Amino acid sequence: MAETHIAGTLERPEGWQGVAADWSSDQRAFKSASWGKAMMWIFLLSDTFVFGCFLLSYMTVRMSTAESWPNPSEVFALTIGGESIPLILIAIMTFVLISSSGTMAMAVNYGYRRDRVKTAVLMLVTAAFGATFVGMQAFEWTKLIHEGVRPWGNPWGAPQFGSAFFMITGFHGTHVTIGVIFLVAMARKVLRGDFETGRRGFFTSRRGNYEIVEITGLYWHFVDLVWVFIFALFYLW
Repeated sequence: MAETHIAGTLERPEGWQGVAADWSSDQRAFKSASWGKAMMWIFLLSDTFVFGCFLLSYMTVRMSTAESWPNPSEVFALTIGGESIPLILIAIMTFVLISSSGTMAMAVNYGYRRDRVKTAVLMLVTAAFGATFVGMQAFEWTKLIHEGVRPWGNPWGAPQFGSAFFMITGFHGTHVTIGVIFLVAMARKVLRGDFETGRRGFFTSRRGNYEIVEITGLYWHFVDLVWVFIFALFYLW
C-alpha cells in the first residue's frame, strides 16, 4: 500500500499540465539570469511580435493588392557615374549594420575581461556604424520623398507601398537611433570607470559588473537581426 501511494505521487501529469509542473518545480531555471538580462529578453520577445505583425501585414497587403507593386531594384537604385545601380545603398547599409554586430560582440568580450579602453572604443565604433546606417536611411527617405513617395501613395503603383515603407523602416530606424544613444552613454560610463568603482547612477549599481554591456549587445544584435528580415522581405522580394 505504501509503495502504491508513493508511486502515485510521482506520476507526471500529461500535456501542458506536465510542462507547467516541470517548470514550477524547477528551482534553478531562472536563477542564473540577472533581472536586467531577463527583462531585456522579455522586451525583445515583445518587440519580435511587433515587428512580426508589421512584416506579416506588409506581405498580406502586397499579395492582396490589385495594383502593381513597385520594383525595389528600380525604386531603390542610385545613379553613379551615369549608371543606375540597383540596391547599392541598401547593400552598403546592410554591410554597415552587420559589421556593427561584430564590433559589439568584441566589446562584450573585452567588457568581461574588464578592459575599459577597448570596450569603450568598440562600443563607440558600433555607435558610429549605427549612426552611419541612420544617416544613409535618412538619405533614402529624402530621395523617395523628393520622388513623390508618401504614406498614402507613390508614383509607381500600389499606394500601400509608401505606408509600408515609412512604417517598417521608420520603426526600425528608431530602434537603431535609441541603440546609438545608449551605446554612447554606456561607452562613456565604461571609459571613466563607473563599472570599476561602482559609481552611483543609472545601470552602475554593482561594482566590477560589466553585464550592462552584454545587455546592450543583446538589443543591438536583435536590431541587426530584424534588419536581415526587412532586407529580405522588403528589398529583395
